[in-house]
Amino acid sequence: MSGGRIGRRNLIGACVAGGAIALGGASACTAPRQPATTEPGGFAMPPESALHERTFMQWPVSLEVYDRRSLAGVQNRIALIANTIAKFEPVVVLTGAAQFASARRHLEDTVELWDIPTEDLWCRDSGPTFVKNAKGDLAVAHIQFNGWGGKQVHRSDAHVAEHVAARLGTPLLASGLFGEGGGVESDGAGTLLATKSCWVNRNRNRGTADQIGAGLLKALGGTKMIWVPGVVGEDITDYHIDALARFAGPGQVLIQLPDRRDAADPFSRAAFETYEILKRQTDAAGRKLEIIVIPEPSKVRSREDAFLASYVNYYVCNDAVIGAQFGDDRTDQIARDTLAKLHPEREIVLLDIDPLGEAGGGIHCATQQQPKAGTS
Repeated sequence: MSGGRIGRRNLIGACVAGGAIALGGASACTAPRQPATTEPGGFAMPPESALHERTFMQWPVSLEVYDRRSLAGVQNRIALIANTIAKFEPVVVLTGAAQFASARRHLEDTVELWDIPTEDLWCRDSGPTFVKNAKGDLAVAHIQFNGWGGKQVHRSDAHVAEHVAARLGTPLLASGLFGEGGGVESDGAGTLLATKSCWVNRNRNRGTADQIGAGLLKALGGTKMIWVPGVVGEDITDYHIDALARFAGPGQVLIQLPDRRDAADPFSRAAFETYEILKRQTDAAGRKLEIIVIPEPSKVRSREDAFLASYVNYYVCNDAVIGAQFGDDRTDQIARDTLAKLHPEREIVLLDIDPLGEAGGGIHCATQQQPKAGTS
């Protein structure tokens, strides 16, 4: 990585996505079934800062995705993140039973293992997206994972959300959409933010932005959809919003920007285009958005060109915010101070997660929260 550019994961899969059906599109190499489920209605996604029952994570195991050295590196950092979050709330790591012994060697005893097979670590994308109704009941909004439009093997990861819902006895609410949790941001108060490049893309969904946006609003309980263009085809995710901009609260957006626009860099162009769009937007309540800008690091430890150095890809858990540091003393401190200001009641913990950055993701990508049931 050079010049603080946000790198994104290389296209490391072995198959190309097939066609789509209605609003949803499945991969040509794996066509996961869409289970018969209750239609959504009356459920909404709580803010990440709401009280959690637990955090879910996935144990990476696939040598189709990683070489042995890279796999050891990402396993080490997944364990670091899980063990850190476990100091603040319960953590469940998902993996097949055959992997329990190797995973347990890395994980603290307080981290629970569930026998749900996985290939990769990106639980934000393939794990369950929880929603909640006014009575405090939980459900899983089933946004079907298809390997980022068929770019990566996902024989097991495609079914993680439904397996978790079944184990919990939680309703699985059909959305008719294919995509990933990291591709959409919710402020927990009716406003959604997403890149068109990720969702309005035939490798995942057919239909117009209005149709797909309406599906997301129904699935996640929103009333206002904010689309930004994003970047198509330059990384495996087609540019997830959670590497660029996050809701820090209702009407409050944290965005990471380079020091200057680089016209030759599609991610730089998209970042500044997103910033300009957000400056003109209002939230679901009609309030003008408050935008907080955080800089990219100007230097990082990794020498990988596709390294993702995103400070906004942090995770809010009970009593803490778990974020990344990249070895740039100035911007690491700015990130810490910014997160502390946005979350004054929580401890700020910054971790070295470089192997995840080299795989194109971060802490938010690797985690998925289960909100606490009930109305309190």
